[in-house]
Amino acid sequence: MALVIVLLIVLCQGVPPTYDHVRSFERNLSQHSVTVDRTHPRYLRFPGHLWGHGLNNVLQEALLMSYLAYVSNVSFVFEDYTWSHTPLPWTIHGFALRPARIPLNAIISGPTAGGPMSHDSQAPLAVSADFYERTCGGQEAKPYVLSSASAPNDEDGTTIIEWWTQQLVSVQERCIEIDSTPHDLFDRFLFGGPRILTLWESLTSSPVLSEFAWSPIVQSAVARNSALLQSDTIKNTYGPSSSFQGLVAVHLRRGDYKRHCPNLAKWGARYMGFNQHPSLLDRFDPSPYENDSASKEGYYLAHCLPTTNQIVSVLRTVRREYQFPKRANAESDAEQYHVSMAVDMAIAERAEVFIGNGVSVFHSVTAVATGSNKLFKFSSLSSNVVLLRMAKGMDVTSNRFL
Repeated sequence: MALVIVLLIVLCQGVPPTYDHVRSFERNLSQHSVTVDRTHPRYLRFPGHLWGHGLNNVLQEALLMSYLAYVSNVSFVFEDYTWSHTPLPWTIHGFALRPARIPLNAIISGPTAGGPMSHDSQAPLAVSADFYERTCGGQEAKPYVLSSASAPNDEDGTTIIEWWTQQLVSVQERCIEIDSTPHDLFDRFLFGGPRILTLWESLTSSPVLSEFAWSPIVQSAVARNSALLQSDTIKNTYGPSSSFQGLVAVHLRRGDYKRHCPNLAKWGARYMGFNQHPSLLDRFDPSPYENDSASKEGYYLAHCLPTTNQIVSVLRTVRREYQFPKRANAESDAEQYHVSMAVDMAIAERAEVFIGNGVSVFHSVTAVATGSNKLFKFSSLSSNVVLLRMAKGMDVTSNRFL
């Protein structure tokens, strides 16, 4: 009886969309219809890509993998955003059905998802995992596998990318895969520390970010709420590149973070790597409190789990320079709902001011098994939004942190 009640509760939440029209769009990408011949590009797939994680952990990895493919002049193989490997189209999460897999083009557009690059780029376009499996599944096109065993994972981002580029240059086979079993290709320590900053200039100026766009589904959700997000005194603009003048987007995390945030103080966690860029105004420096655990924890909580008064204080500081933000409640349909995390980011990317905050839980199997103290870090969402805003050319001073 209890099982029946739970099942009814789950079904009452509704059945998620299948995004079949997006899959049809991906199948019909022009690069998927090219006749296979000797001029066909080489393909690069990452079988060990992240799945079962939040969008921003997956997105930051996918962008960097796509960038590696771009600088190596090979075609990036993009994957679904995968929450579960169940054979069913849905899985249960929080007493509701959610899609087990969402096609990447339901979330983002641009080069990483197979979109076109600038006319002066000679790099091959990305292809879907489905196309790759059909093209490279036969015995004649058996993938050539590169191992990550000797990769310089402890070096800075540029050194890591250059090392992998040299490995890929020497491979002539059409289908290439990277085995990340020995070491993660780009691990959480790279994303979470300053070593990644050496890639900042080349990454933000590459088509991977300069031509990054949110999917039509995400953009339609933003446009649907555009009137709510714009200042009353500013003419509404609906283009994907326009900004919402007078809007401050604040990234706050609550829930069980009352327990998580003190752990950051114990472990000495810092902001995500890109959020440590020297051009950003707000710095995170707990070093004056190293010998006082109570003060150190208070410092971390002010940035990770700020009180209402602390949030108001930051907003007042911002108000001195910008118009006060409007309050808006966004609306969405079923397809937009299941990519709502991307809708939030698209709005934050276009806000006049973005205030980042929060922690992100990174469920590493190894970390859970070993009790690693590197399980939590400051927010990958804030890091990705800042990266996209900077690549878009937003004023660096418009990126702030609690």
